[in-house]
Amino acid sequence: MSDTHTIRLHRVIKATPDRVYRAFLDAEAMAKWLPPHGFTGKVHQLDAVVGGSFRMSFTNFSRGQSHSFGGDYLELVPNQRLRYTSCFDDPNLPGLMQTTVDLRAVFCGVELSVVQEGIPAVIPPEACYLGWQESLELLVKLVEPDIPG
Repeated sequence: MSDTHTIRLHRVIKATPDRVYRAFLDAEAMAKWLPPHGFTGKVHQLDAVVGGSFRMSFTNFSRGQSHSFGGDYLELVPNQRLRYTSCFDDPNLPGLMQTTVDLRAVFCGVELSVVQEGIPAVIPPEACYLGWQESLELLVKLVEPDIPG
């Protein structure tokens, strides 16, 4: 059995690549869309440049338990690609994960592809998919509306 998992996600979103790209690098946006359903999120630190880092925590709203994580930005190509590492502070969730987000403008919006590698084996891949699906649902609600003014 492998010590880690890799998951792949794909979505087409009715938004611009710029709006989706910014949602991955703006602390307030990340706190709004990244925590899956039932969790709140807090960004403790974010330096969105190559070589910069971020720190975040998710809190289970019903139980009050938090888990924190952080990582480094490896590649940032505006409106096209983000690549970053992350690891949990919990020693029971060891290892370094790497997430690659590719964005491509399509006629109806933006095609989003996410690959997350190095997910600790103790976390079932189905739970990762479920969490990401919920997060991406919230991302869509943030980036699709084009509110004038």
